[in-house]
Amino acid sequence: MEVLDALRAIVGDAHVLMGAEAEPALLDWRGRYRGRALALLRPETNAEVAALVSHCARQGIGIVPQGGNTGLNGGATPDASGAAVVLSLARLKRIRSVDAANDSIVVEAGCVLQDVQRAAQAAGRLFPLSLGSEGSCTIGGNLATNAGGTQVLRYGSMRELCLGLEVVTAQGEIWHGLRTLRKDNTGYDLRDIYIGSEGTLGIITAAALKLFPLPAARMTALLALDSIEAAVDLLARARADFGAALTGFELIAGDCLRAVTQTFPQLQAPLASATAALPWHVLIELSDSESEQHARARFEAVLGAASVEGLIKDAVIATSIAHSQALWHLRESIPLAEKAAGISIKHDIALPISAIAGFVRDTGAALQTSFLGVRVVVFGHLGDGNLHYNVARGADMDEAALLAREADINALVYERVHALGGSISAEHGIGQLKRELLPRYQDPVALSLMRQIKAALDPQGIMNPGKLL
Repeated sequence: MEVLDALRAIVGDAHVLMGAEAEPALLDWRGRYRGRALALLRPETNAEVAALVSHCARQGIGIVPQGGNTGLNGGATPDASGAAVVLSLARLKRIRSVDAANDSIVVEAGCVLQDVQRAAQAAGRLFPLSLGSEGSCTIGGNLATNAGGTQVLRYGSMRELCLGLEVVTAQGEIWHGLRTLRKDNTGYDLRDIYIGSEGTLGIITAAALKLFPLPAARMTALLALDSIEAAVDLLARARADFGAALTGFELIAGDCLRAVTQTFPQLQAPLASATAALPWHVLIELSDSESEQHARARFEAVLGAASVEGLIKDAVIATSIAHSQALWHLRESIPLAEKAAGISIKHDIALPISAIAGFVRDTGAALQTSFLGVRVVVFGHLGDGNLHYNVARGADMDEAALLAREADINALVYERVHALGGSISAEHGIGQLKRELLPRYQDPVALSLMRQIKAALDPQGIMNPGKLL
């Protein structure tokens, strides 16, 4: 086939994959979307990416960019037509430079997040983005979805962590925007147009990212609480007492924690059986620039006062780095335990923190009344108002019955989120899953502006077709 011969001439025969070799790239992480593709392309340099895009543009071939393929909304999966190519960034994995004095690092889009964290640490610095999939997700995908993770509370999402980008446009040109400046007021901020655009405007091939000093001490604790209201009150208390040192504040429903320890028996339940049965837990982390002794004294004093006030019913404070990692591993294993239990209807939502307790209480009750036999699975980043609010089948319901009610369940959840001024997508993006919902919950003028940007930057509509808009 002439088109494939031209693509092979750019990247080599070994990096134009078809059939069984391309199959893993055609299925999303959740197993919900399976597509077809003309080929899977694996360029190694930005020049190869540009040449591939230029050729596809001339031929009118759609391009689906793909990083670690860990997305949850089908944003990196092609449709069933087989007319598009999947362009993997996995071979663009070089750490181009680390500038400790400037607190910056320049990396290629295919770099695995964990490798970037390690490169920063080797230079005595911190790259703070932290996700459960950090061992496989890539920087390009993190930027394309404006990933958040567990430390947004202190450091912000990928948008705040990015200084500059290198992007291959829909015409196959390379925008060299890898400046590592904190201030650059020379026109439109093109960086922010591409971050969060889910590959629909161009392909991110490299990024300049912010680094931070390594904290002198980190304190982590898992807390048991008897109500979600107590969790919200505790967050306010922690923010007042710890200020910018408060790094993480994760909400975990009690049944989520129990599901993790039941699914993965090697993970020990850290709380006593009586308090482990409480309905809510919080994983809290403090990063201190002073000594570990100072951090522990400060941490224990605040948590002790909250216990006296009745906000905390029990607590386990990590005594070592390994202990802290074990507590975080419990939190990060929730999606895996959920996946092992079967299909669930996922809602990645953001709400004003002041509205969260009422939303969880009232929406849970409404779901139980309207959809008998469902379970609500709640966990997420309470510190920045982002909940993973998922609906799973109960013991007496099969997956087909749950999925048959998906549209109605989504409508109930999202209408309540919308009424409270929230967002139907906090950190996972829109992809295929929420594309048809976006017009209902996004401002029409905003949607019009998005379509104008799409038409201006990708007039042929070849960049990640069928996603977001």
